[in-house]
Amino acid sequence: MKIALIQQQATEDKQENIDRGLKHLEEAAQQGAQLAVYAELAFTCFYPQHRARGDVLMLAETVPGPTTDAFAAKAKELGMTVIINLFEREEDRTYDSSPVIDSDGTLLGVTRMVHIADYACFYEKDYYTPGGRGAPVYDTSAGKVGVAICYDRHYPEYMRALGLKGAEVVVIPQAGTVGEWPEGLYEAELQVASFQNGYYCALANRVGREGEMDFAGESFVASPSGDVLARAPRDQDFVLVTDIDLAKVAQSHARTMFYRDRRPDVYPLN
Repeated sequence: MKIALIQQQATEDKQENIDRGLKHLEEAAQQGAQLAVYAELAFTCFYPQHRARGDVLMLAETVPGPTTDAFAAKAKELGMTVIINLFEREEDRTYDSSPVIDSDGTLLGVTRMVHIADYACFYEKDYYTPGGRGAPVYDTSAGKVGVAICYDRHYPEYMRALGLKGAEVVVIPQAGTVGEWPEGLYEAELQVASFQNGYYCALANRVGREGEMDFAGESFVASPSGDVLARAPRDQDFVLVTDIDLAKVAQSHARTMFYRDRRPDVYPLN
């Protein structure tokens, strides 16, 4: 199977961002991709760069809504499973959310970010309600897919939960900046998660200069053996398409040994 990671710079023109995202999806389909993933808040400004002023509900949208409708129609047209990320509104609450759309255009569900960060340029607690839907895994036409939105990837228990639920691919919509972490650390973190849990990790990162933030791009895919299979360039829009072999999930050390020999009775997580 081929997976596409779509990194694109977001301008202040939301509709232009969506249109460009749909064109990138067509490009991914032309390269044979069956599963496509977008970065965090791919089609709007990165709102949490600034402290919230006033009612943030006006910045968010419903799911289903105009963005999910547009990508659901395109997913059906192209026969692709698509995972986007947006600022979701439900009644009087807002979330960092990833709708999961199957290849027939069906909205299978919405993963909401569970852990909410708060530090300089990532004032996310001003914007997001913590998600309470757990760590769902979706049975898509492209395989069993879980989602770890940005900050959630730092929690090994969340990443393990996705593996225990049968995820073959875990996608990570991210907004990571140049120099935010020691060189190679975030990549190594997901190489370890892939190895320990026996699935592919596919991180789609935001890209481009935006206010005080310089998003890095460099989206990548790690295999269940911990190898980095492909990496997008820094500082440019890019559609990274690479082959993944889901048969290697069942053959991984995690699925043949690590899960078998777990002792959760000895170390329960509270």
